[in-house]
Amino acid sequence: MRPLTILLTASGVPGCPALIRALRENGEREVRLVGTDMSELAIGRHFCDAFHLVPPGSDPGFTDALVEICGLERVDAVLPQSSFELLPLAEDKQRFGETAVLVAGPEAVRRSNDKAETYALLDAIGVRGPAWRRVSGAAAVDAAARELGYPDDDVAFKPLISSGSRGFRIVSASADRRRQLFENRPGVAEALRLEELVELLSNDETEALVMELVRGPERTIDGIAGGGRILLGHPKTREEMRAGLAMYFQTLDDSGLMDVAAKIAGELELGHFFNIQLVGDAVIEINPRISTVVYQDDLNLPYLGLKHALGELGDDELAAYAARVRPTRKALRYFDQVEWDSE
Repeated sequence: MRPLTILLTASGVPGCPALIRALRENGEREVRLVGTDMSELAIGRHFCDAFHLVPPGSDPGFTDALVEICGLERVDAVLPQSSFELLPLAEDKQRFGETAVLVAGPEAVRRSNDKAETYALLDAIGVRGPAWRRVSGAAAVDAAARELGYPDDDVAFKPLISSGSRGFRIVSASADRRRQLFENRPGVAEALRLEELVELLSNDETEALVMELVRGPERTIDGIAGGGRILLGHPKTREEMRAGLAMYFQTLDDSGLMDVAAKIAGELELGHFFNIQLVGDAVIEINPRISTVVYQDDLNLPYLGLKHALGELGDDELAAYAARVRPTRKALRYFDQVEWDSE
């Protein structure tokens, strides 16, 4: 019997090694993994059975490259891991023929990736999100920050489209640059005073968001949807941040969070994997893709999602696995490394 062949895009992301291990240890059959990435140093090169360099998701040749690889490697399913790759895959899904591409529809991806569209959606369906302003240019940024309470209240600045906290900055009148200089590690996102941000932007007209700086514990809802209905999922905490990435998670039993996720999934008509992120009681991100998973020996979310996408598991069969979610389950991420000799 030919092994199930799965293509993992962005196979250099931090969660990829755990995902690869889970797919291999599915308990049912052999899988063959094909990794792709725009960097030859992606860990997928060492952990997957085959590896291909591809252009960035924004490159016009990205879809062409993946279609070619799917034909060459006889790929059964494409599992994208980067937000930047979702839209071209969603728009060109029909080009992959019988290969299942686990991505929501183009409109759902557009509205999720564009944070202004995300917050407008939340406002429309009555789900709490941060107060926000869509702006372009230094003067508009200044005015929006002051409308949202600066300098008495800290606010946040973020590019319209980003991923993994890229470009996110706290804008605070109490930002202490000297303290940041002597105490912060390189790469730590630093708070800015509004005057510094305005000076940095200068004549840059890139669209961005100025928004309420929501505070509180971070939580996410992870799951699998079909036709806008959540078929299987659960909330979890998101803790111990390092370089913008959460390192510790605990599964939660919270029906209120699942209700929030259900509203969003229905409005966007989400399909396949999704991740919805909250800070305090405010939704701050919707990611229509797989994210960090808390694995269980009897609940392999990625593998179940693949079986559902391939038509091997019906909606009701997938939903039945919800009874296995254990709110006592925890996950701790850590750094590891591989070694090799150059050829």
